[in-house]
Amino acid sequence: MRTTPAVKALGALAHEHRLALYRLLVETGPDGLSAGVIADRLRVPPSSLTFHTQALVRAGLVAQRRVGRQLIYAADFAAMNDLVVYLTENCCGQGKVACTPACNPALPSAAARGLAKRRSA
Repeated sequence: MRTTPAVKALGALAHEHRLALYRLLVETGPDGLSAGVIADRLRVPPSSLTFHTQALVRAGLVAQRRVGRQLIYAADFAAMNDLVVYLTENCCGQGKVACTPACNPALPSAAARGLAKRRSA
């Protein structure tokens, strides 16, 4: 990732509603959510939601697709990983494996793993 796309992505995330929206989509995984569900969960009016989702789409962090009459939004995990790599590429000295970030949406998050451990205990 180059500097300009990184600045656009970080700028798009630099708003309370957009950051909450993006985190919700990351948590949801690659299937995404419909605009109506997102609006309900975030308690954001549809007109405001459109403004915020489009900012994330233009920044390349979120993909939009139409299914029938619904718009479905999903986090672009490759773009997210590219941004994290860009932000941490010099972490611990260049090329250290321990600092290489990765997100596999098929794997449960650390929070989900902790919840599963608590439930089984």
